[in-house]
Amino acid sequence: MKKIAVIQDLSGLGRCSLAAAIPVLSAMGVQACALPTSILSAQTGFSGSVQLDLTTEMEEFTNHWYSLSETFDGIYSGFLGNIAQVKHVDYFLDKFFIQDTFYLADPILGDHGKSFPFITTELFEGIRSLTRRATVITPNLTELCLLAEVDFEELTASAGEETYFQKIATVCNILFSHSHKLQTIVVTGILRKKEDTTYMANLVMPRDGRFHVVEEKYTGVGFSGTGDLFASVLAGCVAKDIPLEEGARIALDFLLPPIKEATAAKTDRHYGVGFEAYLWKLGEQVHDR
Repeated sequence: MKKIAVIQDLSGLGRCSLAAAIPVLSAMGVQACALPTSILSAQTGFSGSVQLDLTTEMEEFTNHWYSLSETFDGIYSGFLGNIAQVKHVDYFLDKFFIQDTFYLADPILGDHGKSFPFITTELFEGIRSLTRRATVITPNLTELCLLAEVDFEELTASAGEETYFQKIATVCNILFSHSHKLQTIVVTGILRKKEDTTYMANLVMPRDGRFHVVEEKYTGVGFSGTGDLFASVLAGCVAKDIPLEEGARIALDFLLPPIKEATAAKTDRHYGVGFEAYLWKLGEQVHDR
């Protein structure tokens, strides 16, 4: 069985981070080895969350696994709340990121054209440095623009044009010029209008420049954790040698039913979507792969 080290926080409420990654990878037949960065009573969208910071313990986890001569088929990092955690991920990569290991970095930096308030200059540069070491990165469109230092408003102004995806691919090429690996970029959360319908698209961009787009009609609501679920499916697909173009379709097909259900039920977006009921179907899709 393939094995992935997952470096993220764990929230008691809110289907995100480790609460999303562990069940998704498990359903896909991949062992998820959790290295928690912190434990929260509820994800940070809820007010008054209680947090136990595990930044110091991250190095102890790493050293213990190294002393056991553990190896991993993949490494997957998500939300990182401070520069010390970024440095610990770098340390982990130094220990475990070997020739046959992949590293998927989900750079949690911002949304809707702006960086999150907690992103300092030092933290941004640290996360950007991690993305340059990665085999796969999964930025949303805002994060892609932040990493490439491209104006978000200027880029999205052309969302109605036929050349929009090509322009996004050109931004990806900026990141390729700084990456240390033969990297693939999967850009998530691309909104565009075609006639009177809004679509949500994801663009898979390998370094050879032949990008692939998967998209569906946008429900109009963005739920917490859907990006984590999407990235977790992609991590499982990489572990199982499923091409990312196919993986993006698998991830979207997995997410659409619970998103539609949560939208119809007017679920508070902070709770995320009820993906648990669809894990069996995800597992079925990748069984024997």
